[in-house]
Amino acid sequence: MAFTRKTAIGLLRRAHDQERLGHAYLISGPAGSGKREVAAQLASTVNGTNAGDVFSSKAREIFVAEPESKSRRILIEQIRELEHGLQMRAPEGRRKVAIIAEADRLQPQAANAFLKTLEEPPTNSLLLLLSALPEALPDTIVSRCISIPLAAGGDEIEMPERAELVELLREAAREKSWSVQRAYRVGQGLQSLLGKLREQIKTQMAVSLKNEEARYRNSTDGAWLDDREDYYKALTESLYIQRRAALVEVLLEFWSDVLRACSNVARRDLSAAKKETIALAERFTAPEVLKRIQRLEQLRDNLGRNIQEALAFEVAFLEVFRS
Repeated sequence: MAFTRKTAIGLLRRAHDQERLGHAYLISGPAGSGKREVAAQLASTVNGTNAGDVFSSKAREIFVAEPESKSRRILIEQIRELEHGLQMRAPEGRRKVAIIAEADRLQPQAANAFLKTLEEPPTNSLLLLLSALPEALPDTIVSRCISIPLAAGGDEIEMPERAELVELLREAAREKSWSVQRAYRVGQGLQSLLGKLREQIKTQMAVSLKNEEARYRNSTDGAWLDDREDYYKALTESLYIQRRAALVEVLLEFWSDVLRACSNVARRDLSAAKKETIALAERFTAPEVLKRIQRLEQLRDNLGRNIQEALAFEVAFLEVFRS
């Protein structure tokens, strides 16, 4: 499963905030997918350097190696220099970062030298490998990195559940009156969407784990495979939370459109539901709509505090989708 650059940056920042960040990442993707941007944003997060300075000489405790010779290869001398920098002590609150751009251009000797750094990373360091051709890297290197594949062009991943939720909201808006039963039906419809979404992500992650196990079973030990299983479990939950948050944003966009219609503002976030949001604006006053928006914002905050999901939606929808 390929990530957009925005999604990848969000996942990595969240891992950092939760103190779950790994020591080595392989950020891969075709030209234009945003590999350098993701690396720069992550380096900025852990190091404090401005993201725009990460690949420049202004960056402190950030060491970059990329093809410089006539052969367009990364030489062992560059890796030695990078390793020397990683051995230095970083100031309080900063983390040392090594970035190898176009890592598939590592000379064999340079790759072997860097493998030792991957196996025994220096204290308080983060290793980032960028590659448009990760298949050209030795398995011994790839297997020791957490893979972050990026989508071509960094485009947003299609989210079919978004369109399904918009249609659910349109159907609800067409109802003449909103009873408790209607609120429950909307809530059940969203819970069904979330259930399918979770299973879809679990299936995708299970396939990714199975592919890794098949590729690296003979070149890594059992402990590494156990770690990867834990990684994919954590990634499954993280992706689910992110996609769930995107659906809550759809709810907020819908009611924001109703509020705009109350104020005769032409702009719409959900043009597909324009007719329905205008109809709701005729049924509810601006203060009533604003109250519903505030309740959805409270729902978003509650979900961020790990309050039981089904209960959080049920209680919120009884207020948002009842007349």
